[in-house]
Amino acid sequence: MMEREEFLVKYLNNASPTGFESSGQQIWLDYMKPYVDEYFTDNYGTAVGVINPEAEYKVVIEAHADEISWFVNYISDDGYIYVIRNGGSDHQIAPSKRVNLHTSKGVVKGVFGWPAIHVREKESESAPSLKNIFIDVGASTKQEVLDMGIHVGTVATFDDEIFKLNEKYWCGRALDNRIGGYMIAQVARKLKEEGKELPFGLYIVNAVQEEIGLRGAEMIAARIKPNVAIITDVCHDTHSPMYDKKLQGDQKSGNGPVLTYGPAVQNNLLNMLIEVAEKNEIPFQRSAASRSTGTDTDAFAYSNEGVPAALISLPLKYMHTTVETAHETDIEQVIELMYQFLTQLEGGHDFRYLK
Repeated sequence: MMEREEFLVKYLNNASPTGFESSGQQIWLDYMKPYVDEYFTDNYGTAVGVINPEAEYKVVIEAHADEISWFVNYISDDGYIYVIRNGGSDHQIAPSKRVNLHTSKGVVKGVFGWPAIHVREKESESAPSLKNIFIDVGASTKQEVLDMGIHVGTVATFDDEIFKLNEKYWCGRALDNRIGGYMIAQVARKLKEEGKELPFGLYIVNAVQEEIGLRGAEMIAARIKPNVAIITDVCHDTHSPMYDKKLQGDQKSGNGPVLTYGPAVQNNLLNMLIEVAEKNEIPFQRSAASRSTGTDTDAFAYSNEGVPAALISLPLKYMHTTVETAHETDIEQVIELMYQFLTQLEGGHDFRYLK
């Protein structure tokens, strides 16, 4: 059986761009199979492991599987490739980054080139933007690019892989939110290893297409029709430089999971999470979301006829870069909070405000 850290590294290093998540979903499912009673997938690749599939009361714990990437949009006559975003990809970090272009012939290596500092006018130099960043795959004609299997619509991802910073931070691309997929998988593993019998059906959901509008969650929420949903995603560590806590809130890596207040978050469910955290001495932080949370929480909350939903966030430095950084104790505490919540929840619990 694959060890936890081996799974984390393999799963995080695999590329799972939005719309093309299937290779990562296969890694995740293969890891999950010993811990669930059955599993299923949908037409767009969301994967679900189920414990107690026959139960009437259904509880979801969810993360999203996709990472930001680029689509090839235009290939110039001299072989340079121009891109558009697939999700919230950051144009400012692109220059000098190495990329993998995913073709039917396999991965093609490329780089985001950038003109040398010697030839840029200090007073008027151009900042990186979608209009000027470009990929070089070592081709000198458009036909040479096409012959490599690259075409308009080919997806490119940064090739940076995960590593440990100071023996306590995991650092790499796509922690948003495959670290969530890792965490929900560890909840399933812990339930199995501890021999816990749940009085409800547990649906461990790894959804696709979050980065372009919570689309995978919309689809799977309609299919499962859950009674309650706990979503995990990432939020900003606002103690790293250049954040404004007055605007972005006060969350710090190493200080525990972040619980969010907002209209989509069901308050009775949120209060239960807080009680579980306090009872089990799990440190947590608070944040507030104006209107929507911007996570799959919104998709589940407003699905069907309204599903009690709450968000457990992992503080993350440098979101949507290739050096997304999360503290390993926060990761363990998110896992523990979800586990403790599930083991105290009674089947059929009614979260309504008014009864």
